[in-house]
Amino acid sequence: MDYDEALDWLYNVRRFGPERTLGPTHRILKLLGDPQGCFNSIHVGGSNGKGSTSAMIASILEAGGGRVGLFTSPHLEDFRERVKVNGEYIPKEDVTRLLSGIRPLFEDLLEQSMPLRFFDIVAAMAFQYFRETGVEYAVLEVGLGGRLDATNVVDPLVSVITNIGYEHTNILGETLVEIAGEKAGIIKPGRVLVTATRDSEVFKVFTEKAEELGAEVVHVGYDTSYTRTGSSITGQTFDLHSLREYTGLSIPLLGDHQVLNAATAVAAVESLSRYGVEVPEEAIRLGLANVSWPARLEIVMKKPLVVLDCAKDAEAAEAVRRSIERDMKPRRVVAVVSMSSDKRIPRMIDSMAAVADQFIVTTHSVMGRAAEPAVIAAEVERNGKPYEIIMDEETAFKRALEMAEDDDMVLVIGSVFLAGSARTFFREAARRAA
Repeated sequence: MDYDEALDWLYNVRRFGPERTLGPTHRILKLLGDPQGCFNSIHVGGSNGKGSTSAMIASILEAGGGRVGLFTSPHLEDFRERVKVNGEYIPKEDVTRLLSGIRPLFEDLLEQSMPLRFFDIVAAMAFQYFRETGVEYAVLEVGLGGRLDATNVVDPLVSVITNIGYEHTNILGETLVEIAGEKAGIIKPGRVLVTATRDSEVFKVFTEKAEELGAEVVHVGYDTSYTRTGSSITGQTFDLHSLREYTGLSIPLLGDHQVLNAATAVAAVESLSRYGVEVPEEAIRLGLANVSWPARLEIVMKKPLVVLDCAKDAEAAEAVRRSIERDMKPRRVVAVVSMSSDKRIPRMIDSMAAVADQFIVTTHSVMGRAAEPAVIAAEVERNGKPYEIIMDEETAFKRALEMAEDDDMVLVIGSVFLAGSARTFFREAARRAA
């Protein structure tokens, strides 16, 4: 297989199935020599902020001189974004080679009624690559849930659960407590759990599980505290009281929720001291200041101000609303929106309509998952906002630029898939304009 053929094969592997266990995951990893045991891991789950938090942890550890793997999902523009070592994408030839080696094992397991899913294969590839490249630490973002996620085969030094929201309720449960129980599956015996949840019932789920397993709990915002001290369109500053006292920490990411994510990342890194790993303060400062995590309130054009955000659920959409009202205050907002059909669309649109003056409703690129534009448009209409339906993403982006004046904002929101397409489009538009 060449690179394109390898990805074509991978994308045709089932993502979900009627039954889910970690048996096939453990089996494929055993056949590969259990690469997940060859590095120290930090395991990051949660409903929102887990990708940003993972990126910050990895950036801090890299700044401290470590060789660090970062495994995240989904990707925005390039599949290889999912697997990085010290910020560098896995090379195409390694993707091809590793997937070509996994494919016959996949077919053998299929014959044994032990089917691997898409994410099992990607995780196995990442673990192999991290072993081959000699990473010291791997920061692993949970794909879905926690207890039965393919990443939950590691014994991490630290588990992180950022927060809990309503997501994948058909798989994880209908209530926050049920979802929290699935997320709590990444807590490990005798290890450390760092969590930023503010929900008392969710926190109770975590503490009961941690007590059962003899795990220590660090509660961000309670055991540690932070204060945002400044913000602009280039980033934010904050002070943090944790194991150390930090003043004037900075991050290039927008939104006060990113300050919470940064505090969570620092708590996770500081928790490594339980294992004799001391990360210098300068590495924490430098790692936070240099972190890159695209399409999270990312500004990709200044006139008009074009902002991309991956907000894919009600809680994330509400965080974007707060950030725009508090920190940006554009004259007028044109929102380009698409969502997946399994999201809480009414609540998401309620938050967006609080700041958007005009909507362009489109459909993202993943067939079978995008919500019907008419469903989204009905919620926009319920909020009393004007809208257009433009089925083609690129045409929708062009139309938004036509509608926006220099001091307006174009907000692209609702889906990782939409944000990835927008990032490609606006990068090309900026290049043509230069």
